[in-house]
Amino acid sequence: MTTPQEFIAAALLRERTKAGLTITELARQAGIGKSTLSLLETGSGNPSLETLWALATALGIPFWRLVEPSLDDVTVIRLGEGNRIQAEDSHYAGTLLSAGTRGVRRDIYRVEAEPGPARRSTPHTAGTIEHVTLIAGKALVGPLNEPLELHPGDYISYRGDQPHIFDALEPGTIATLVSETLL
Repeated sequence: MTTPQEFIAAALLRERTKAGLTITELARQAGIGKSTLSLLETGSGNPSLETLWALATALGIPFWRLVEPSLDDVTVIRLGEGNRIQAEDSHYAGTLLSAGTRGVRRDIYRVEAEPGPARRSTPHTAGTIEHVTLIAGKALVGPLNEPLELHPGDYISYRGDQPHIFDALEPGTIATLVSETLL
């Protein structure tokens, strides 16, 4: 069975080669260290959510291409399972539940967050829209300059190609996030 790090390593090498970029150039465009990218491409690194988003944005690809989920006829990911990726500067983690297939740019994540530093996201690929439904807890979510307070069952959509935020206000905050990129 392939580990998440092995999937990420193969995907990074494939996408970087396809884009015709050197390790040095991709690292520069993504704003990460060349040694960090080298470790990721060999499967030795453990990337943060921010690092993977920066690489996907620099490559001009959807995030899911870097974590290569299986596309089985039936997929079940139980709570606590899946490839959970932790943010660097906040108590925020995302688990990719479903990725868009060829021709569809849509990813679904389970987000788990705790109070503390907010997850501030830099703009994603142009045309990205995020949809969030809060399942448990309470959070400020949406555009960085105008987030709204969500309670369980609340839904919000906003442009993901602009700075945005997810700030957990209660312990055990959980949400479903759907990220779609208009083609």
